Amino acid sequence: MEMLNASITYDQRLSEVDIQGSMAYAKALEKAGILSKAELEKILGGLEKISEEWSKGIFVVAKSDEDIHTANERRLKQLIGDLAGKLHTGRSRNDQVCTELDVFLFSVFFLRSLIKFLYAVFHMP
Repeated sequence: MEMLNASITYDQRLSEVDIQGSMAYAKALEKAGILSKAELEKILGGLEKISEEWSKGIFVVAKSDEDIHTANERRLKQLIGDLAGKLHTGRSRNDQVCTELDVFLFSVFFLRSLIKFLYAVFHMP
C-alpha cells in the first residue's frame, strides 16, 4: 500500500519549490510571533542545508518518505530536532501542495512563454 501511495519518485522535482515555500511560511510564522528570531534562523539554516543536498544529488530518500513533503520534513527534523514540527503551525498539507503546484506550474509556463518569445524575436523573417 505504501508503494501505491508514494509519489516521491515523481515529485522530487518539487523539492526546491517545497523548500522555498517552507522558508516563506517560516518567515510568516516569525512575523506573527509564533517563531522566535532564533527559531526562524535554525529552521532556515536546516532548509538551506536540505536544498543544498538536493542540488548536489546527495539527499537520501528514506523508504518511509511518501512524498517530497514528508522527505523534507523528516530531514529537517533530523537536522534541527522537534523545532521542525513548528513549521506546520496553521498549515495544511492541501494548502502546501496547492501553493507549490501553483508556483511550479507558473514557472514552467513562464519559461515556455519566454522561450517562445525569444525564438520569435531572434528568428524573425
